[in-house]
Amino acid sequence: MSVTAVPLRPISKDVLPKLWIGVALLLLVAGAFAWWTTAGVAAVHGSAEDFLAWNGGRSGVTTTDSGLQYSVLEEPDDTIRPVGNDGVIVNYTGRLRDGEEFDSGEAVGMRLGGVVPGFDEALRLMGTGGQYRIWIPPALGYGDNPPPGAPIPPGSILEFDVEVLQIVPGAEIDRMLQMQMQQQMGEQGLPGAP
Repeated sequence: MSVTAVPLRPISKDVLPKLWIGVALLLLVAGAFAWWTTAGVAAVHGSAEDFLAWNGGRSGVTTTDSGLQYSVLEEPDDTIRPVGNDGVIVNYTGRLRDGEEFDSGEAVGMRLGGVVPGFDEALRLMGTGGQYRIWIPPALGYGDNPPPGAPIPPGSILEFDVEVLQIVPGAEIDRMLQMQMQQQMGEQGLPGAP
């Protein structure tokens, strides 16, 4: 068995600085990537304030003066917005920060002022055909007092995907909501149902 010796050429002096610059850039990029991914994970699993600060810095997310955050998924068909005691017919899905769905509905009538303040504020921003994703801080949602029996922990940020199907004048939404209530009572066999 024979061993063949391969002569190694010496590294030229200008290659070594380039090599170190390349290694430094690689470490810098790896550190930035690690920080960026860790910041998102920490925000999602950290406090409500951490999440809202991180989420508010994301592209396309707007934060109102009250602290409500929203992102427009689809622009509304018109410029008319619900006001006063108007109501809306919406499709919606509500989730917690971890993605757990806690509520949803299709073609549901809602009166402005009859929902948590953050949801009310968001509805007043939306027009017919608009689809928004909203993040409601605890202070504009249920705070430390979620509804009894709801799978919403105290101090939760509420995330909703909302589509406004129709804006309805106050008197008409009252009739619609009354009919929905009577129908629900009838389905449950409660007294007072038609």
